[in-house]
Amino acid sequence: MLRRLGLLAGLLLLPTAVLAYADLLPDSLDMLGFDLNESPDLPHVARQIAIGAPLKIVAFGSSSTEGIGASSPANAYPARLQINLRKQLHGMDVAVINRGIGGEHVDDMLARLDRDVIAAEPQLVIWQTGSNDPLRGVSIEHFREATVSAIRRIREAGIDVVLMEPQWCPKLESTPGASRFRDAVRGIGEELDVPVIRRADLMHGWVREGKLTTKQLFASDGLHMADRGYALLAEAAARSILQDAGPVRSPEAVAE
Repeated sequence: MLRRLGLLAGLLLLPTAVLAYADLLPDSLDMLGFDLNESPDLPHVARQIAIGAPLKIVAFGSSSTEGIGASSPANAYPARLQINLRKQLHGMDVAVINRGIGGEHVDDMLARLDRDVIAAEPQLVIWQTGSNDPLRGVSIEHFREATVSAIRRIREAGIDVVLMEPQWCPKLESTPGASRFRDAVRGIGEELDVPVIRRADLMHGWVREGKLTTKQLFASDGLHMADRGYALLAEAAARSILQDAGPVRSPEAVAE
């Protein structure tokens, strides 16, 4: 019993150890709300939710993350995601930091990975990527190699990763080879067991289901989403995060 209590104390300080030492603990750890027989895809997020600790997320990417096309920064998807997660987690302290810079491709983002992502010490990074690479002539082989390498670096820093694929829009659809980058993001997700927010499928679905028209989905440039599209993207991202965090019990409601 003393050995188990000591191990539990260590796990509260070392979140990555929850999975590494799962076989040494009871099948059900009610104190944390984990079912250790089911390993979540986002273990660091799951731990924060289970113990009611602050959750920090870095939204990393290009213009779709920065919020180009939105009427204000408050209507970009990271800001809306923060609101959605706080509501669904009953006012838990959730911070979503926007680290999107318009026009960047994979090498631009890798140049600031340490400064803008790893140094922030989040539990999760949502990496939106693959949109500008075909527009700027990046080879699919280089994109894939650089993305896989970066994901491994992020994970080695003790941070969970979710990928967000390129958007559906007429400009990208007319760019030769653009769909290969969307497929590459999906393939990397499968290979490395990283959740992927399938933004292109989501956007097609919103129009097909009548949630908004194509005109309402896009900003005037026809490339970026407008406010209503970003709002729906934030809702989808929140659902994805909570699902991939696994079957953990959320903390009791607290005053905002």
